[in-house]
Formats: sequence, C-alpha cells, structure tokens
Amino acid sequence: MRAVAVKCDTAGARRYIRRVRADARALLKLLSLEHCELSLVLTGDSAIRVLNRAFRGKDRSTDVLSFPQLEECFPEGTEQAAPLYKAMPPPLGDVVISIDTALRQAELLGITPESRLRKLLIHGVLHLLGYDHEKSPHDALRMFARERELAAGLAKTIAGSLSVMPTEAEGSRTVCGAQGRNKAAAMPPIGAESPHKTGSQHRVDEERSRRFAPVDRPGILQRASRS
Repeated sequence: MRAVAVKCDTAGARRYIRRVRADARALLKLLSLEHCELSLVLTGDSAIRVLNRAFRGKDRSTDVLSFPQLEECFPEGTEQAAPLYKAMPPPLGDVVISIDTALRQAELLGITPESRLRKLLIHGVLHLLGYDHEKSPHDALRMFARERELAAGLAKTIAGSLSVMPTEAEGSRTVCGAQGRNKAAAMPPIGAESPHKTGSQHRVDEERSRRFAPVDRPGILQRASRS
C-alpha cells in the first residue's frame, strides 16, 4: 500500500483526519490502485475559494477540487493504469475538500459529516481517474453510478473494520497547520444517513448534490496547474 498524505490547515477538519485517511486507503484498495499515491487536503471555504478562482475562474467556494498529476496514464474513466506506471507507482494527484462546505451539505442532506466527506472523496478521486459528469448526461449517469458502487463497497469495508484504524507507521502521513493544532469546535448533532433508501430517495440526493457546484473537468484543472 502506497502512502495517503493528508494535510489539514483548519481546526475544524482535524477531528476527521483519521476517518478520511482510512476511507482513502480503503477506496484505493477497492479500485485496485494500492500502488498509487494520493494527496488529500482538508481546508476551509476561504482557501478553496482562492484555488477555485485561480484554476477555474470561479470566485466562490466549492466542496471539492481535483488536481490530477498523471491524467494520461488513465484513459477516461477506465481506472486502469498503463503498464509503465504499474512498474513505477504514480501519484494520482490531489483532492482538496472544504470542510466548511462539507459540513453544511451534511446538515442539509441529513447525513453525518463523515458520510458527506466520504462521498466527496469518492467524487474527487473519480475525477482523478478521468470520470467527468459535465461532458454529457451519459457520462454523468456513469460517474454517479460508479460513486454509488464505491460508496456501498466502502460502507461494507468500514462496517467490518471499525476498530481497525491505520497508524502513521503504516505508510500514511498527516500534516497539520498551526490552526490544526487547536481543538476542533464541537459539532451540532446531525442525523445519520438511512441505510435503506428507495430509488426515488437516491435520485433526490443526487439532485441535491448537483446543486453544490461539483468539481470541474480534471483536464482543465491539470492544464491550469501547469501555467
């Protein structure tokens, strides 16, 4: 298993670091990408707004941004790395999540913060792999279906290993800024996500999620990051 590097630069994100890191490691395993490296950043609305303005030309905060580093080794949405990169483990790229926006979305959707962060993580990683819900309705349906599959797989993995949390010695790294050393503010109680949703309820959740300004196409972000 390659490293999952997690950086937090806001106090409110510190309490979620271990869970997000564990989810990321489990997600890479589900995708058969244990050989890859992944960088995660948990930040606030102000910082992600700066990135959104710089790389997408949108002067507002958003929930998640993806910055692929080796887009060419993953044909669009195939999740299959080229043989060269199997021998030379590649960094997938960076996924930046705004904890502020994620917490607001969790409350609005009636789910736990951990569940919302997990969905944003899946969404961001799929963009690193070439999935793009903005290209066409077909691509959107394909990406959202894959998100649901991975979310279900992660739920099973988490249910079977709640007591097993990764340690720093297992290849994961955590970097917290000065604010991250402060005690995280107490969170208001948020209702847990229902494990038995109907098809219509899933569609309602998808429709709500689409209102949250999802990430732009990975290729655009990648080109912008080179300038």
